[in-house]
Order: sequence, then structure tokens, then C-alpha cells
Amino acid sequence: MSTRPRVTFNNKGVCSACQWSKEKKKLNWNLRKSKLLKLCKKFKKPYNPFDCIVAVSGGKDGSYVAHQLKTKYKMNPLTVTVRPAMETELGRNNLGEFVKSNFNNILVSPDQEGLRKLNLYGLKEMGFPYYGWLIAIHTVILKIACKFNISLIFYSEDGEVEYGGDAKYKDKGVYGIDYIKKNYLEAGYERAIKKAKLTKKEAYWFELPNKKDIKKNNITLTHYSFYENWDPYKNYLVAKKYCGLIENKTLNEGSYTNFAQNDQKLYALHVYLMYLKFGFGRCNQDSSIDIRRGSMSRDQAIELVKLYDGVVPEKLYPDYCAYYKISRKSFIKFINKWVNKQLFKKNSKGKWIRKFQIN
Repeated sequence: MSTRPRVTFNNKGVCSACQWSKEKKKLNWNLRKSKLLKLCKKFKKPYNPFDCIVAVSGGKDGSYVAHQLKTKYKMNPLTVTVRPAMETELGRNNLGEFVKSNFNNILVSPDQEGLRKLNLYGLKEMGFPYYGWLIAIHTVILKIACKFNISLIFYSEDGEVEYGGDAKYKDKGVYGIDYIKKNYLEAGYERAIKKAKLTKKEAYWFELPNKKDIKKNNITLTHYSFYENWDPYKNYLVAKKYCGLIENKTLNEGSYTNFAQNDQKLYALHVYLMYLKFGFGRCNQDSSIDIRRGSMSRDQAIELVKLYDGVVPEKLYPDYCAYYKISRKSFIKFINKWVNKQLFKKNSKGKWIRKFQIN
């Protein structure tokens, strides 16, 4: 969608995600694999029990990355998980099964009130209902890396490159904190930390390590998707076979899939707000990936998007209000604040309906 933040199009009207999808077919993946081997060799330390950190949730992508690094590249990863707000039972079980598949794991539960304050700030001021957790999956892992003297950190995929964002980093395997702040945290990190008014105790896990510690520990951030042709469905199959991943028993709300983003209830609100802000939701997101990987036609995707996109997670509204500690009236007000009026209008029942056509 042209409304996707930081997306670009070439002179033929092809988006950056589809350009990258075609480009990947011609890439020299053996060359990139050799870069990964060099990176692993450089940071493999016999005196340290762990060679790298892998960010995991118990879902398909982090599990796949940890499995590949351990079995294929003979690394010994320390996996790190940040407990989300409103976590699901399925998410807890999947993380447990992942750990049982013989991985060392640190589960960090950031101060819950601090997390709530940041998530509420994200909802009100950014239309980003789990912004605090998004901060923590970067700050927590960097803090753990510094504490354990582990220099190499793997995240799963570079979402900007894979899904149609800022593609200028597609040829850079290693990135820095500035990239995290600008793109993943939507250039709102410092303001959120200040405006959410966390106490010193509440703020600990949400603060970035200082530059001195980053430099001292030679922190190196990278995405595994840089070294391998990224395929979320393949990741799911591997995670299911080797790491005990279990799918949702029903379809995920707002899509035709059941095997991704099942660890927290706030994700349903996140994709609904994404739909109201930009005109595309979870189904559009999932089907676009399947089109690019060649498993679905565009015509099939259009029918699915018409059927599933923009489902309102209304049954979870009482839970959301209880979590944020706000009234339903305030909650609805915050949602309505982020509606793109160029794309949506209210019908006679007060529901937001799209003004655009999908064709």
C-alpha cells in the first residue's frame, strides 16, 4: 500500500517490497552466507559460554533463527525474551516448548506499570498500542548483551527491507542504534520516555545502554534475513518440527493464518489501528507476503482481504480498557483519533467503513 510508512516506488509503480522480492532471486546468497560465517567466527569466544544473543518470543521467526545458528552454524546462542503485556496462554506455551527444545533463555518481565505507561502513551500519542514492549525488545536485549559481555546480537528479519519500508539498508548486514530509533521506534523513543513519566525504578529496562558500554562491549546488531532468503512459512515449518511451535486452534482475528503473532492480545489492536491509519490490516499484510513468496495469486489475496481485513477486536475492548486503566469512552476516543478520514467514514451505526475500493 502506498500509505505504508517509508515505502518507495520505482518509475513502474512497483513497491520496494516487490522490488526486493525480485532482487533476492538474483542475489549471491553464498556470498552472504560466507559473511555470516566470518561474523560467527569473529565473535565465537571459547571463554564465554554464549556466542551470541537471539531475540525470541517463542514464535516461528526467532525460533527458526536460534535453531539455524545452533545446528547449522554451531553457535551457542543465549535467547532473550521480553514478556509482553496481555500475553496469551498459547504464547506462554510456545515459549516453554521452545526452551524445552534445548535453548538457554532469559525471560525478562519489565516493570509492569512502566510498561503500561509507555503502552498507553503509544496508544494515545502514536496510535501504537504496545510501544513500550517495542522499546523493550531492543533496550532489554542490549542491556543483557552488555551485562553478559556478548557482542553479537541477532534479530530475525529486517522488516523495513522485507515488507516495503526503507530499503536503503538492504545491502548492510550490520546496523546501529540510530536505525532502531529512526525506523523501528518511529523516531519517538526519547519523547516517549520523557512524556510517559516513568519513575527511575520503572524506567530501568526501557533505557538504552550508554554509548560507552555499547563501544566497550563492541555490540554488533544484525538481522538473520540478511544472510538467507527469508521465508516466514519455511520458518514456521522448522519451528513446528524442531521447537515445538503450536498454532492457534482458530484463525487469527483479521486474517486467514493461524501460526504467527500469537503471543499477545494487544497485537489485534495494533493491526486494527494500522488498518484505520493506513488502510491495510493483518490480512493484507499476510497475503502480500504470500503473493511475493509465490504461494498465492493477487486475485486470491484481494478476495481474502475483502473478507478479513479490518476486523474490529471489539470482544477484547473490556480487557484493553482494564489493562490501560481507562474508560471505554476514552479508549474509543483514542482509537477514533487515529482514523484516516481520507480513507474511512462512519456509517449509520457509527462503524468505520472504507471509502476506497480494493481491486
